[in-house]
Amino acid sequence: MSSGEKAPAAAGGAAAEGTSRIALSAAATELLRLLHDRHGPLMFHQSGGCCDGSAPMCYPAGEFRTGASDVLLARLAVEGVPEPVGFWMSGDQFERWRHTHLTVDVVPGRGSGFSLEAPEGVRFLIRSRLFTDEERADLGD
Repeated sequence: MSSGEKAPAAAGGAAAEGTSRIALSAAATELLRLLHDRHGPLMFHQSGGCCDGSAPMCYPAGEFRTGASDVLLARLAVEGVPEPVGFWMSGDQFERWRHTHLTVDVVPGRGSGFSLEAPEGVRFLIRSRLFTDEERADLGD
């Protein structure tokens, strides 16, 4: 990973009280186990661009070079995967979504050919909800 790995404290995946910015659905967890078995350690990047750029992209860990403006939201623990899966987001996208809890999910269909799940006939997507006042306080927002 690049030097962009340094994330602001408020961008971390969980506060001391346990509030997280991001979670995985059961379907995403299952798919990540499959992808890990085929490709080894994994990472996500969410660019916030148009079209497929608005979907989280899954890569072999380190294959997508993060930059200084990227924010590390979390190192996701995935049951059955020995190492955490980093979830990065472009800084501009994080500023727009910092008030939301994100859940990585899976739906049928083809996403980007660059994301590892594309040949499986499914794609990752983000579901979101606004943080509660208590969650925002836990995260220091």
